[in-house]
Amino acid sequence: MMPSPVCILYTQDPDLVRRVKAFLRTIAQTRHVSDTSRLDAVLQQSNPALLIMDLRAKESRDLLDQIQKDWPEVLIIALGTARSEPLREAEQSGIYAADDLQLDRPHLQALVGRGFDYLKVLQDNRELREESSGVTFTQPPPRVDAATDRHGMPSLPLLRFPRVFRRFDNVDALLASVVENVADAAGVTRVGIFSKIRQGDHYRLRAGLRCLPEANEVEFGERDPLVRWFELHAHLICRANLAQTPDRAERSLLRRALDTFGAEVIVPLYARGRIIGWLFFGHRVTGQRFEYHDLEGLMILAEHVSTVLENALLSEEITLQKTLAETLLKSIPPGIVATDENAIVRWFNPTAEQILGLSSKDVLNKPIESAGSNLGAFLRETLDAKITLPPQQWIDNTTRRSLAVETRRLMSEHTPLGAVAVVHDLTAEETLREKQTLLDRAVFWTDLAASMSHEIRNPLVAIKTFAQLLPERFDDADFRKDFNEIVVREIDRLDKIITQINNFAHPPELVFKPIDVRKPVRKAIEIARDRFGPNGGLAVETSLSNDLPKVLGDETALAEAFAHLVANAAEALSGRTKPRITLAAKPIREGKHASGVIVTVRDNGKGIAPDLKDKIFSPFCTTKPRGMGLGLPIVKRTVFDHNGRVDIDSTSHGTLVSVMLPASPNGN
Repeated sequence: MMPSPVCILYTQDPDLVRRVKAFLRTIAQTRHVSDTSRLDAVLQQSNPALLIMDLRAKESRDLLDQIQKDWPEVLIIALGTARSEPLREAEQSGIYAADDLQLDRPHLQALVGRGFDYLKVLQDNRELREESSGVTFTQPPPRVDAATDRHGMPSLPLLRFPRVFRRFDNVDALLASVVENVADAAGVTRVGIFSKIRQGDHYRLRAGLRCLPEANEVEFGERDPLVRWFELHAHLICRANLAQTPDRAERSLLRRALDTFGAEVIVPLYARGRIIGWLFFGHRVTGQRFEYHDLEGLMILAEHVSTVLENALLSEEITLQKTLAETLLKSIPPGIVATDENAIVRWFNPTAEQILGLSSKDVLNKPIESAGSNLGAFLRETLDAKITLPPQQWIDNTTRRSLAVETRRLMSEHTPLGAVAVVHDLTAEETLREKQTLLDRAVFWTDLAASMSHEIRNPLVAIKTFAQLLPERFDDADFRKDFNEIVVREIDRLDKIITQINNFAHPPELVFKPIDVRKPVRKAIEIARDRFGPNGGLAVETSLSNDLPKVLGDETALAEAFAHLVANAAEALSGRTKPRITLAAKPIREGKHASGVIVTVRDNGKGIAPDLKDKIFSPFCTTKPRGMGLGLPIVKRTVFDHNGRVDIDSTSHGTLVSVMLPASPNGN
């Protein structure tokens, strides 16, 4: 288990820091130092180390000489401007490497990788020399009772550790208090707590007393060798006992950890069998080494701190979730009003204040009627109901806003907690809809006037022409006969146009009852054939399922709507060598139950032109030389009145119209 390689970067250039960290992210931890006064401390923590030095940084030339003298095991890679004097001097100073500042990722990774390999060889050689020089692993000191020192006296510093901490609303303040009490109880100069906030985070310094500044920048991932070592061994690390670790790689890892924190002892912190962090201690205030009973006392301290830290992390997570929930409820567009089981208002978000024209201080902790009689009655009905109530709409008496309200009971498993109302302000939407209706109405009358002028002008021109010729050709029997036939036909045409417009503007009242959709479908085919005449050659293939659920509808209106669809399909087949119309009806199933019926009319005609697809349901949109273009608008209105939906899918190979109708609620 090898420690993660550490690369120290000395520079004041933030862009170089960004590039080096990005280049070395996968092979090393990069620790940035910009202050010359901190460089020695960082080298002490990481020795032996690899140092990348920016020759443009302050005092870099003097630092280069000093580091070579004071830290002979530190490998230095100097980066400078190509062909510059500082870079040439660095190359001649005997450092590990000197290179251009603009080197690329592969070059830097290869250079640093070789440096780490060299450092590993140096470290292995040093440890081999120590072992061969007669360094042996010392036996652990005899165990002394944790409650007394070697003279049989109570270990007083540990007794000063408070068993119960004061309640803190701020977790950072709590951990800072823990650190101060631990330092006082253990009688040490330096204490720090490393932990992560939530699952997946890195371990970071959460609180510390007289810690090294660089400790704030150090992070450990969940798979870091130090974390893995704690998970595997589950005991503390003591500098005085490092010689008892036979494995050189582990010894190097533990020494690096102690140096990084400037610590003499590191004690892991556990909760529910998992490591949640660690506590590290510096030298004792007396300067004496830690004895066996001291280490046992530190373990007892760590158990207390583990409990406090676990509770602090849980509190922090709960606080975060609460903050997110409150922020969400305050920020979402609808108004939120929540009550407890006794209909007392417990939540009233700012949007509800704006929509209902009330202040939360006038509503919170009061009966729901304080938010309005309609809302109060609806929420009380929700609290008493055992089913979900449908949404309701009303005009608020105070603000005159149009409101839509949905309510739900709040349950924790089987325990009722209260109810919540989601309030939507429909005022702007309805105002916009009214404006759009006025605009549509204006467009409707404009289109109606244009269509009527076109349709009526042709009959009137014919009638006028014959009327002008009548005095001159009254004695012509053939003319009188033609005059009679043409004028009567054109007048009938005018009457038909007026009848169509009147029927569209004043549709007959629908009579709803449960019906079998197959009846209006068959009737629609007959109506369409009558319109095309007995010799029209209208052939329709039908496929009507026998297990269709009944729908709540008006048979006459549905038959008329389906007839328009069949007639449109027949007209689209003009010029086709093998015309085909297929009319089908089948059930729409949700699980084992049929929730509705879908009726489809398919043809293999030329399809609908792309520029007309968005207008086909608009009145007076037609491509026929004669006709008002009211067929599809009538279909859409009829289907809408039946709470259904109509969709059209058209290509150059044909058109498919689908009409979906819901099943009758009682099924018969």
